[in-house]
Amino acid sequence: MDHSKLLNTALAHHQVGRLAEAKAIYDQILRANPRHPDAVHFLGLLACQIQQHEAGIALMRQSIAIFPNAIYYNNLGNALREHGQLKHAIDGYREAVTLNPGYAEAHNNLGNALREDRQPDLAMRSCAQAIELRPGYAEAYNNLGNALKDLGEMESAVKAYGKAISFRPDYADAHNNLGNVLMEQGKYEAAIDSYREAIAHDPNRALMHNSLGTLLLARGDLAGAAVSLRRSIELDAARPGVHNNLANTLRDMGEREAAAVHYRNAMQLSQAIIDSYQGGAAAAAPLAPPRGAEPRMSLAEAYATLGNAWFGLYHYDEAIENYLRSVTLADDDAEVQHNLAVAYLKTTRADDALTFARKALELKAGSARMHINLGDVLRSLGDLDAAAASYRSAIERSPDAEAAHTALLFCEAGLVQRPVEDYLADAVYFGQRLAAGATPFTHTPAARGARPLRVGFVSGDLRQHPVGIFTESALRHIDPSRIELIAYPTNELEDDTTQRLKPLFTAWTPLWGMSRDTAARRICDDRIDILFDMSGHTAFNRLSVFAMKPAPIQVSWIGFFASTGVKEIDYVLGDRYVLPPEEAHHFIEKPWRLPDSYLCMSTPEHDVSVGPLPMRANGIVTFGYLGKLAKMADEVLDLWVQVLRATPDSRLLVKAHELDRKHALEATYARFAARGIDASRLLLEGGSARKAYLETFNRIDIVLSPFPYPGGTTTAEALWMGVPVVAMKGSRFLGHICESVLHAAGFGAWICRDRAAYIAKTSELAADPDALAALRATLREHVLASPMCDARRFARNFEDALDGMWRVYEQGVR
Repeated sequence: MDHSKLLNTALAHHQVGRLAEAKAIYDQILRANPRHPDAVHFLGLLACQIQQHEAGIALMRQSIAIFPNAIYYNNLGNALREHGQLKHAIDGYREAVTLNPGYAEAHNNLGNALREDRQPDLAMRSCAQAIELRPGYAEAYNNLGNALKDLGEMESAVKAYGKAISFRPDYADAHNNLGNVLMEQGKYEAAIDSYREAIAHDPNRALMHNSLGTLLLARGDLAGAAVSLRRSIELDAARPGVHNNLANTLRDMGEREAAAVHYRNAMQLSQAIIDSYQGGAAAAAPLAPPRGAEPRMSLAEAYATLGNAWFGLYHYDEAIENYLRSVTLADDDAEVQHNLAVAYLKTTRADDALTFARKALELKAGSARMHINLGDVLRSLGDLDAAAASYRSAIERSPDAEAAHTALLFCEAGLVQRPVEDYLADAVYFGQRLAAGATPFTHTPAARGARPLRVGFVSGDLRQHPVGIFTESALRHIDPSRIELIAYPTNELEDDTTQRLKPLFTAWTPLWGMSRDTAARRICDDRIDILFDMSGHTAFNRLSVFAMKPAPIQVSWIGFFASTGVKEIDYVLGDRYVLPPEEAHHFIEKPWRLPDSYLCMSTPEHDVSVGPLPMRANGIVTFGYLGKLAKMADEVLDLWVQVLRATPDSRLLVKAHELDRKHALEATYARFAARGIDASRLLLEGGSARKAYLETFNRIDIVLSPFPYPGGTTTAEALWMGVPVVAMKGSRFLGHICESVLHAAGFGAWICRDRAAYIAKTSELAADPDALAALRATLREHVLASPMCDARRFARNFEDALDGMWRVYEQGVR
């Protein structure tokens, strides 16, 4: 019998998928020669293909015992890897390359397995060896790129993927992997192009549609993200991570019920995977799918994805619980460490967040996102210098990542000890990056005639927020014959303030579901004359839209306290207190000053009466601060401790949402204790509903404003509630905000030039309870009659300012 001819016939059947015919011939050969190595080996391969893994692997080992050779070991490695026995697979590949050092495929497979085993450095060497043996080996270049990416060598990874694509232009996996690295680098448009190229070459891969959808979500193209992610689920509905991504998209689109469905799907699928592992030995050796299929989720990954779903539903404690289970099983996943840090930060456990943010970067130092997150954690801890350094690290890795620039600039705006020129240089650099990727619209000055100016407000804070508080009453008194108001909210969150604001606008056009270009085109098509940026470098900003100049006049107002750095924004609207002439060089925008204050307080919707002076009932003075703990920097605490010592038996009431957490409460007590202030002199409280928050002022005699980041809204609210506010004079816009409010209310005398004056002013006010009681009884009436609350007066000043800007524009002069 000619076994070689029979074997060739069997292999021909095997290669085209006629497995039954192939098996029959292998069996025929083995009946005649039970030790025929090729028949044993290929029968083992066939058994693995029909999911009889244990029998197949046993046959392959038997063939090696009969005739040891590199090809058999390589194939055994593939079978073991597919069966989840990664360590044994690596041993098989190593035997293959030992027997045949010139076996390029085995070197490549070894590199792939080593990467899966979290050994990227060794993986890189094996892939490089495969390429040396077989120049033009596209798969090895792709795997080399994966290893380099794991090592954080992003530029080298890009080159490796580029090589793979140059040898195989239709290599969908390489295009997809290139997109992943470009995304990490913040080169989002290029990453989107790579994902689209991958899909063009392999349109039925769920993974690639998910990659594109995830990035489109990050870029704000919610509609595009939803299409891609739905397509991914159509192709493979069993992937919990994709359901979670679609849920995030639908949530951001305002489709909360649909989002909840997909979050639940993600949780159920994740839990099913967890249950499958906990049901038996699979927990130790997860079954891998056939080569070419998407890898099965590990137990650690399942817990992480379950955590992501809880996070999306705002259940941060549950998210943390599952992330911790994930890192207990596999502590080398940077993404999970990163997500854990974010969740801890959401729950104001900044110390825990710091631990995991640093662990994430130890594992993935090249990630801009993770440097941004570390910066956010450090900023929450009050370490602004370290936070700024972390944001700079993110920018070094991803120069086009807008989030990194915005985070840096928000942080630097609070570093008043640093020269303002340093901040401005960074802001201008950011503006130049935006401009480089934008094509501005052109506008031709035209006579306005008698028509009203069309004025657009771009803001993520048209709600219970300083932006809402300082615009609502003024907008109610805008003359529609002079100004037509159009709103462009950039944030889906709405509340009662939002509902009161909506009727004040002739149009309410959300931008949070639009890409930059779509949003800019919409504004331009709306024929907006003057467009206000009311976010600056804060959350939900759309400065990239302003870089496209969709309106002929663009203005920064209320939402930020420093230059945006965007040259396409013409003016910053302020007053003589926040924008003194000697500080005009702090901005690249041209200052435009309102005659009173640039702020006008909308009186609270709750009718909270001013109570009697607390010190009359308590017998002691109660100082107070209502705001974020982050503003209580060490130098602020040092001064407030001196204030308490200068007024014997006084106490300090601090109210902040962060104090709802036990760890934040204990940390704050400890900070004061380290300065010699006993807990008995402190009243520390967490957040509360709006009415209860305002009633808190009835337990405070004197409000202490922090510095260099003072209270603006809280200052106005304190005055309305009859409580004086002692503030420190600032040196730039941020530090002047409280000054503007106090001057508008007629109490500029409470602004102190130095620490000694601050202590003296608090002592002076505390020492005269009769004067303080008389002030309390009349302060609200005085404030309501002042420019601080005179909405009609403010509206006329605002209209005049816009008319003035338009006249300058008509004349063609800036």
